[in-house]
Amino acid sequence: MTEKQQLIDAMKKNAQENGYFLCPDQQLFHDLIDGLVTNTKRYGYGSCPCRVASGVKIYDGDIICPCEYRDADVDEYGMCYCGLFVNKEIQENPSQMGPIPERRPQEVQDAALLAAETKQGALEQKTKKIPSLQKNKTIKLWRCAVCGYLCARELPPSICPICKAKAERFEHFSLQ
Repeated sequence: MTEKQQLIDAMKKNAQENGYFLCPDQQLFHDLIDGLVTNTKRYGYGSCPCRVASGVKIYDGDIICPCEYRDADVDEYGMCYCGLFVNKEIQENPSQMGPIPERRPQEVQDAALLAAETKQGALEQKTKKIPSLQKNKTIKLWRCAVCGYLCARELPPSICPICKAKAERFEHFSLQ
């Protein structure tokens, strides 16, 4: 069984045990699962693919899927922040999916970003001695101007996984 299938099975089980359903939009569902698999490989834990993770587990504990904001989001908006977990109404009528506000406190986000910058600084010091690692040491951050979704990648996504805005609605985002 592949890592992806194991994760899908685990998320199905979690959804059933908690009275939720999984994302009814199959493209978005598979994008989210792929993001979780990638983050698990990258960090050693499945941080929410719709949030910027620091790579330091203690700072990302609240956004390890299923995140600690899921229940409140589903109760209030019918879906979690990224849309992986939904209630029955959204399951039956996926057109109701839409952006929801971020519950993660700003100070927690700031602490995680600071941890990421500190970790990146330490990594840059190590890679100065290894020229082959220097060529791709920065990744761009992109922010959806519609809903605020952040992602770290070379180019913005073709469509926002949260609000479905097109790539041209993304802007380069700087931590400074």
